[in-house]
Amino acid sequence: MRRTSRSYLVFIFTAVLNLALLQVNLRAAEPNQILLWPEGAPGALGEREEDKPSLATYIAPQQTATGTAVIVCPGGAYVGLALDHEGRQVAQWFNSFGVTAFVLKYRLGSADGKRYHHPAPLQDAQRAIRLVRARAKEWDISPERIGIMGFSAGGHLASTAGTHFDNGNPSSSDEMERQNCRPNFMILVYPVISFRTKYTHRFSRQVLLGENADLDLVEDLSNETRVTSMTPPTFLIHTNEDDGVPPENSILFYMALREAKVPAELHIYERGEHGFGLAPKDAILSSWTKRCEDWMKVRGLLDKNSPN
Repeated sequence: MRRTSRSYLVFIFTAVLNLALLQVNLRAAEPNQILLWPEGAPGALGEREEDKPSLATYIAPQQTATGTAVIVCPGGAYVGLALDHEGRQVAQWFNSFGVTAFVLKYRLGSADGKRYHHPAPLQDAQRAIRLVRARAKEWDISPERIGIMGFSAGGHLASTAGTHFDNGNPSSSDEMERQNCRPNFMILVYPVISFRTKYTHRFSRQVLLGENADLDLVEDLSNETRVTSMTPPTFLIHTNEDDGVPPENSILFYMALREAKVPAELHIYERGEHGFGLAPKDAILSSWTKRCEDWMKVRGLLDKNSPN
């Protein structure tokens, strides 16, 4: 009986220890959350979590790290964030081939127009690029290999960051603000691009700009109109069946990139609804991730010895 009791106690102790270790491992696996503005974001409307834009860090394993990083902007029509299938899962995919990822929680608007409008999301995306560039050495990242990726409305934000950037403020006392905010490359997945055509995702435009947006601002944030030779190389993916954000958005941006002689690659799959993320349950559509990885290889972004 004593032996049975002793065995039972050992079993209980081992189970509790394993549970504790599991909890420690789970906590260790959770991404670190970094506030973009620890002292408060510009134009913050309050002190709630949604008023504090942040980055979740997913650092690539040291043995496979390439020195490349991507800031991921989940979609959600500027009123929400698809943080799982367009955020966490994407970051883990990047980590699987040596790319460090940062999932951006940017400030959002609301259907009633009472939350954030432009330029708050763009400020958050630009600040994220500056922050990662300023801390590149800490994360073993090349400051010249920091890209931005966006899905749907997050694709609009990413393409805005890639067409609206500056060289930083060299006289600022804030190290982040001294950094330039131009991404080195873009990955746009079923992105909202145009705000001025019949292909516009009107709800995203309304939330970001308000009901009666200034026409000059509408034009300025129709990102196909802002492409220049300085726009970063871009990978685009869309589907022909997308009736939420029509593929013409990607086509218009690709045509503008071609006109400006910016390196670009566009894939339009015949089938697939809007919002597919990594499309893990679709054997055909999920191949876009391999196309993207191949494009990154062609750009030298997965070669640790490549300068860009």
